[in-house]
Amino acid sequence: MLKAYKYRIYPTGEQVRLLAKSFGCVRWFYNYALNLTSETYKATGKGLSRNEIINLLPSLKKEYEWLTEPPSQCLQQVALDLSSAFLNFFERRAKYPNFKNKGQKQSIRFPQGIKLDGDNLTLPKLGKVYCKVSRLPEGKLKSITVSLTPSGEYYAACLYDSGKDKPSLSSEGKAIGVDMGINHYAITSDGTKHGNPKYYRKYEVKLVKKQKQLSRKQKRSSNRNKARIKVAKIYTKITRCREDFLHKLSRKLVDENQVIVVENLAVKNMVKNHKLAKSISDAGWGQFCTMLKYKAEWEGKTYIEVDRFFPSSKSCSNCLHQLDNLSLDIRSWQCPKCHTIHDRDINAAVNIRDEGLRILRQCGLDGLRRRATGVAGGHLATASRQRVRPSKGTAFRGNVG
Repeated sequence: MLKAYKYRIYPTGEQVRLLAKSFGCVRWFYNYALNLTSETYKATGKGLSRNEIINLLPSLKKEYEWLTEPPSQCLQQVALDLSSAFLNFFERRAKYPNFKNKGQKQSIRFPQGIKLDGDNLTLPKLGKVYCKVSRLPEGKLKSITVSLTPSGEYYAACLYDSGKDKPSLSSEGKAIGVDMGINHYAITSDGTKHGNPKYYRKYEVKLVKKQKQLSRKQKRSSNRNKARIKVAKIYTKITRCREDFLHKLSRKLVDENQVIVVENLAVKNMVKNHKLAKSISDAGWGQFCTMLKYKAEWEGKTYIEVDRFFPSSKSCSNCLHQLDNLSLDIRSWQCPKCHTIHDRDINAAVNIRDEGLRILRQCGLDGLRRRATGVAGGHLATASRQRVRPSKGTAFRGNVG
């Protein structure tokens, strides 16, 4: 089982200069290989393989002597990154690879000759770099990725192999459904509502002020670069606050429950609504679901996504009666069939939990694992959307097994 530990590092002036050269060389070689691969594909109908990209380096180093300054392994990792980018494109997980530029986040990866000893991080050609270790890693060090943020901070992501297999999935325990919203961030099927901190809104006034100052600076001037760093630091503050909140909430849900069921939301489509786009982007629902998924895998717990078109909000969780329409401004409603008064969000969370448990019973743990890895194809809830009303006292009411 692989785990990454991210630490803040503080390189010296000479190390900063060497890192800047390494970032530039890696970025140049990535763009060169991407352009050559695209041109080769247009001409022959086939792109370049990973080994063919690596074999370009000896001749390029003779033509461009500055390519010999960074560690050679960092340049070789470009072939791996570009191959992964094209693989994601052809499997429709991402768009066509783009060229890298200096204004983006810079990173290089060291697969060998690395060591983390206390507060010292040893890297090829850089030597020992001071590293602020916040928690001790476990396992064998596999690789280190050094990155530079737009705000000028350096980080090292250390990938460790714990030497242990992932724990086997289990469904024995409490099950919970999670409905995500804007007014309340997460509403669970047990009736708990977790507030939405809305960090972007909190720092929006300060951000607008700094962005106005940045827009008035002369391009490519030192003052503009200083103003750019101030804007980047505010964005970094927002990101850190949001990640801290999401990590704590996801850890709480994973620790307290055995089966976690959420909706498979299409966030990219939802942000097309210009009235809610800023609030939806600020929420970070996709990142939250990713955290729930990998933390559940680490603990041997079950994570399930139900189909985004499942009518969780307008279905009665008591008698399963479905309304024809339910506008967003209605936060509570009464079922016309059984006359039960529902809180819109809690009712949706209960329906999500019941639908997830139905899928779990239908597919089993092995079926969920195959669907999650794409072996069986499709999403978890594409099998059958016909719901069966669970009887009281069965596993559908919160416990599995």
